Amino acid sequence: MSKVTVPAVRGRKVRTGSDPLVMVTAYDAPGARMADEAGVDLILVGDSLAMVVLGYDDTLQVTVADMAHHVGAVARVRPRPLVVGDMPWLSYHVSTADTVRNAAALIQAGAQSVKLEGGAKRVPMIEAIVDAEIPVMGHLGLTPQSVNAMGGYKVQGRERSAAMALIDDAHALEEAGCFSIVLEGVPDEVARMVTDAVSVPTIGIGAGPHCDGQVLVFHDLLGIEDRITPKFVRRYASLKEQGVAAMAAYADDVRTGRFPSHEESYHLNGTQAEALGLYGSDASRTA
Repeated sequence: MSKVTVPAVRGRKVRTGSDPLVMVTAYDAPGARMADEAGVDLILVGDSLAMVVLGYDDTLQVTVADMAHHVGAVARVRPRPLVVGDMPWLSYHVSTADTVRNAAALIQAGAQSVKLEGGAKRVPMIEAIVDAEIPVMGHLGLTPQSVNAMGGYKVQGRERSAAMALIDDAHALEEAGCFSIVLEGVPDEVARMVTDAVSVPTIGIGAGPHCDGQVLVFHDLLGIEDRITPKFVRRYASLKEQGVAAMAAYADDVRTGRFPSHEESYHLNGTQAEALGLYGSDASRTA
């Protein structure tokens, strides 16, 4: 199958008969290989790596260098899905020149596009990045980098004025050149209104079934992260539970001498053993 491109994603509206887009996060080469082999359409190297990989309490701690490091690990796999690099907090809240430079750092690391959060007030930065020939994915609704301003991770767009503002913001992002828009943490009815209002695809996370695609965090859908269970997460595996059980079995085998076995060890042949002065039972054990 051919590489997924930005123009191909831009044209994927469900209302025109396209299949919904599938996006997952990945942060390293093994994760990218899994996503590639699973047949997803987009890989988001998300700033969520702060919480699920680096151990922070929110997404505000990662830097452009952190993001570029993980984008590079994903890109070296050369996956078929489109690779989207998340622009971290304060990387596009600066001058236009610095914003473009930060976006370029993710492209140089291997991303084919970047994602940033916010509505109409981000238009100047989006336009500058797009003018530099860097594709941009927008992100509206619950924007985790604004967690302090929002007073927590709260569903957005419940009131009429807020819902209409989301539609206005989506129009602004589309006109600025975004090829797609993530909708996070909004009522499904509002997500449907936004999706119907724009010609670029929407990708939902906690936004109901009426978007043009869906995204979930790698560690959530595989059950690697099980401390937090947002309402919108469906776990398709329980890899943490299975992993803990496997490591506990390994530890028991080591402590009881069952690992490594004779078959799992390297051995000398008889001549080699004799040259080392190993005779009798020792020699037979190494043969």
